[in-house]
Amino acid sequence: MEGSSVLEKELSCPVCCEIFQEPVILSCRHSFCKSCLQQHWEQEGFQECPVCRRSSLDHPPISLTLKKLCEVFSQERSRRPPVGSEELCRLHREKLKVFCLTDQEAVCFVCQTSEKHENHKFCPLEEAAERQKEELKAALKLLQKKIILFNKVKQTCDQIAAYIKTQAQQTEKQIKDEF
Repeated sequence: MEGSSVLEKELSCPVCCEIFQEPVILSCRHSFCKSCLQQHWEQEGFQECPVCRRSSLDHPPISLTLKKLCEVFSQERSRRPPVGSEELCRLHREKLKVFCLTDQEAVCFVCQTSEKHENHKFCPLEEAAERQKEELKAALKLLQKKIILFNKVKQTCDQIAAYIKTQAQQTEKQIKDEF
């Protein structure tokens, strides 16, 4: 969920560090919760950006786009299961405990015995996760080897290009010197 935390940081007020509530945007393009900004201005006694200290308008406009983004983000976050909790089957609301090797999906015990998965092969979810990790590690190793090979080929090509350029310059100089 790394991407989610980056997005959450971008949608957070620099004053309260929470998701924006009624986000306003200053002329310097920094955004704040309307109430956080008003409170900051009351404490400071003058209207300046809490981040860059540029002076600002008395009544900065509400950023409707940012407000909508924050609302959508908050809704999506509330729908997601908490980190570390087990996900539930969408059909039966049971915990996903086994992995259908045939369909390559996690299923609950009820789904496992259903017609849809009749004659399919299954394994424990943890075992499937370990297998997937091993496959990913192997694929990563292969890609790392390919990157090393690619970098060697690129280095050779760069050396050849430099050699050709030097040869061309020397040939050009010889031609000019002879004429």
